[in-house]
Amino acid sequence: MKRQILYWRAASLVVAAGFIVLWQMIANLRLVSPVFLPGPDRAWAALVRGFASGELWTKLLGTLEHMAYGWFAASIAGIALGAMIGSSRTMRSYVAPSLEFLRPLPVSAIVPVAIAMFGLTQGMALFVIAFGAIWPMLLATVHGFAAVEPRLYEVARSLQMSRLAVIFKIALPSASPDILSGMRLSLTVALILAVVCEILAGLDGLGHWVLLSARAFRSADLFAGVILLGGIGYGTALAMSTVEKQLLKWRPSGH
Repeated sequence: MKRQILYWRAASLVVAAGFIVLWQMIANLRLVSPVFLPGPDRAWAALVRGFASGELWTKLLGTLEHMAYGWFAASIAGIALGAMIGSSRTMRSYVAPSLEFLRPLPVSAIVPVAIAMFGLTQGMALFVIAFGAIWPMLLATVHGFAAVEPRLYEVARSLQMSRLAVIFKIALPSASPDILSGMRLSLTVALILAVVCEILAGLDGLGHWVLLSARAFRSADLFAGVILLGGIGYGTALAMSTVEKQLLKWRPSGH
């Protein structure tokens, strides 16, 4: 099994290296104008130059800050609301229509409302990111709590456990796989919306860096920002997967 995993990882590295070589060949042959498509060598040089000047560090930290604050706000609200709704069949019946109305609402429709309420500020970005990132977490939490084995609730009633004790000792551990999956999905949504808000509001971050680079036709800087965003997405997903594996060690390996 471990050998098979190593083979897959090696194959993925080979595919990535092949993509970079192909990209470099296209750039060297000038099949696309260098104004629009720099080679990976130029993009890497721009990345190193940006970090050496300290400008990219500022942009990177700005994007991470916007993403983290919005994601944490969505996590707290989504898990709390999902636990209340998912643990009560009556509440699910009453709240489900409202959730189904709000869930498909595109975040782009909320942006003008957020701008009208908060202006082009950090508060607007936090509101938009939290609104977009809350849904995967909220719905996953509701599903996880609703799918708890009914016999566990019967055991809790026979032991005369309080509602809070049932939530924290029975429902939450049982629903944790769904919650963690929702948190992982929400992290990706938070990154995307952080970049969108930085572009719209001119906030200090990689989204603003990419926008200014595109306007100035600095293609190498633009691709450096895109590569960095991809690295953030990959790194956060990997970190979240590691945390998930650690927290779910108690699950059978077949799940």
